[in-house]
Amino acid sequence: MAQTITKHVKDMVAEANAVVTTMPIEEAKALLGSEDYVFVDLRDPRELKREGKIPGAFSCPRGMLEFWIDPESPYHKDVFAQDKTFVFYCASAWRSALSARLAQEMGLQPVAHIEGGFSGWKKAGGEVEEVA
Repeated sequence: MAQTITKHVKDMVAEANAVVTTMPIEEAKALLGSEDYVFVDLRDPRELKREGKIPGAFSCPRGMLEFWIDPESPYHKDVFAQDKTFVFYCASAWRSALSARLAQEMGLQPVAHIEGGFSGWKKAGGEVEEVA
């Protein structure tokens, strides 16, 4: 029997964008290197190796986000215990919208995601760091 999907990804992304901060690329570029912000790259290792990343960004594969944020998880990462603003990004701002919403719902704050994702970042001339 065929499945009937009742909630679509585009709807979920739109719902997330309605409740999270979307940071314009130029604002994100201006904040790069600030000690008050943590840029979080949600893309998988293959994407990082192929495309590079925003310099200094913390790599957190999307599938581990909840586990790395939660201080009660055995997988918790101390980076998420800092009193900073977390700026999520992925390739095109879909995973990052969903992730920012999830992080916000878990109590991580403040959070935002980059408008246009890494693709928009590169198109706008944002700095890129190679990943070995």
